[in-house]
Amino acid sequence: MTETAAGARACPVVDYVLAPPPTPALSLFQRMDGHQAIGRPAVRTDEAGGYWIFTDQSVILDGLQRPDLWSNSVIVPTESDPPYRWIPIMLDPPEHTKWRHLLGSYFSPGRTKAMKADQHRLAAELIEGLRGRGECDFVRDFAQVFPSIIFLEIMGMPREKLDEFMQWEHMILHENNDSDPDGSVRLGGMQAVQTYFAGLVAERRANPDPRAQDVVSAAISWEIDGEPVTDADVLNCLLLLFMAGLDTVAGQSSYALLHLATNPADRARIVAEPELVPHAVEELLRAYPIVQTARKATRDAQFHGCPIKKGDMATFPLSAAGRDDEAYPEAKRVDFDREMVRHLSFGGGPHRCLGSHLARQELVVLLQEWHRLIPDYELVQVPLEHGGGVWGLESLPLRWES
Repeated sequence: MTETAAGARACPVVDYVLAPPPTPALSLFQRMDGHQAIGRPAVRTDEAGGYWIFTDQSVILDGLQRPDLWSNSVIVPTESDPPYRWIPIMLDPPEHTKWRHLLGSYFSPGRTKAMKADQHRLAAELIEGLRGRGECDFVRDFAQVFPSIIFLEIMGMPREKLDEFMQWEHMILHENNDSDPDGSVRLGGMQAVQTYFAGLVAERRANPDPRAQDVVSAAISWEIDGEPVTDADVLNCLLLLFMAGLDTVAGQSSYALLHLATNPADRARIVAEPELVPHAVEELLRAYPIVQTARKATRDAQFHGCPIKKGDMATFPLSAAGRDDEAYPEAKRVDFDREMVRHLSFGGGPHRCLGSHLARQELVVLLQEWHRLIPDYELVQVPLEHGGGVWGLESLPLRWES
């Protein structure tokens, strides 16, 4: 046996499946906590021919900052040769850098801040519509609606088609190994989204509006290096924006409300000190990171003692990074008095989340308005959560005195 093979074999092998059937909420985090406890800086799984799972915050950050070694051309660890290319997340520098520059202005701090007052009004309107009921499924009734309406306006997409968009989103991101064993449902969802965008782009080209400020209207004239972006690349980019815009804030806010519904002392502080919310958002992001990204090795290398071979797949789970006791004292505990919360929940390196400013603001607005209007609520029953590349709750039943 070679030294490289022996080193890989010595790494603890765990029972890790990327997309298991839905399990009780927080069990995915607890599973990752267990993997971290038995293997540093990595463990391995036999799923899909085997891949690395890095467990140390410092090692995960280093990997995300090393596109020369860990390529973004693959971001799902079970698919070493995917039949799709999400732009720009599945591009490496320098191509990725050009796309990031092209998209950056749509999610800049200035543009994001200009939306804040409207976001407060929208959140209050939606919550007022729920308050008299005395109960809701937070995921379906609010978490998926609030950020999605904001996203649809940014994109220039019709609000009345939100239900259909969310069906496609579920097909792409929320199926599991049992419900979609061959990935055909996921690919079907991607094709539906791209078909829709192809029609929307054609419509905007036929009837351009010089006053339009939305992303789709701008996409019809995108250029990189002085050359028009191909239609295929436009559609691949719009697909990625669709997936991110309709899922991540919804998932992250649902875990935040789950925590606050089951931790009355933390909820009471949010209600009494709304100015604490921005800091609380950072702590909740650190403690419940929902993105579990992956990379593909570009060459043979020793990476923090792990013998990496060219073509090896690895996942860099942000859930492990945020809950690493070596990086954060008592990392599994949410502490709104934690002085410094520098987390990786938006990623790190060149692919750090382009929409992080928007996501942060939406989460702050959401928590402030919810607790202003519905300060006291409780969890009806423990919900299920789904795995995959982005974790999320299937539902979140809450009730309160109306």
